[in-house]
Amino acid sequence: MSIETLEELKKAITEYDREKTISLARQAIQERIDPIKALDAMTVAIRQVGEAFGKEELWLPELVGAADAMSAATPIIEEEIKRVGAKKESVGSVVIGTVYGDIHSIGKTMVATLLSAEGFSVHDLGINVAAEGFVEAVKKYKADILAMSALMTTTAPEQRKVTETLREEGLSDRVKIMVGGAAVTQEFAYSIGADGYAPTAPGAVKLARSLIGK
Repeated sequence: MSIETLEELKKAITEYDREKTISLARQAIQERIDPIKALDAMTVAIRQVGEAFGKEELWLPELVGAADAMSAATPIIEEEIKRVGAKKESVGSVVIGTVYGDIHSIGKTMVATLLSAEGFSVHDLGINVAAEGFVEAVKKYKADILAMSALMTTTAPEQRKVTETLREEGLSDRVKIMVGGAAVTQEFAYSIGADGYAPTAPGAVKLARSLIGK
């Protein structure tokens, strides 16, 4: 029964079925399935979607749908992991959010979901995050990477403000900074002192791994 539930859980994500993914996550807990195995099954599914997107076999709406399904169910499984005292290995700590003045979340959420699937401990601050909020989170979670999103030309300069604040706090040498979003370019990333830029969510995962040497 547990194997069947895990297979159904994977299928729900690859079929972008948010409500079914949530339901199956809860069912896995009720069946006392190892929550680490449930999370691993979800990870396999989102990786498949991400790889298919990278090969242009799937398109952005499919990636968005799969990421939404997984991000909705992940907290359910993670809460069970905490409850039973299981341990999930992490390849690194990431603080992520959309900068102050910007309320777009889709791209940021996709990146956060794929990073989590690749084994990163992801701390999603949400949208409209002030520079001070990013800096405090970097300190709190001892982040290896800070990932910022900006989708508007009017909010992209906030990424510069964050990098400057990190330097003022003496943290710029302790955390790698990656930026993205429709308003951001490679040239802009370099100009503000970021360590990397990625135009797509799957690309952001590869960048994160390269930045920490994994």
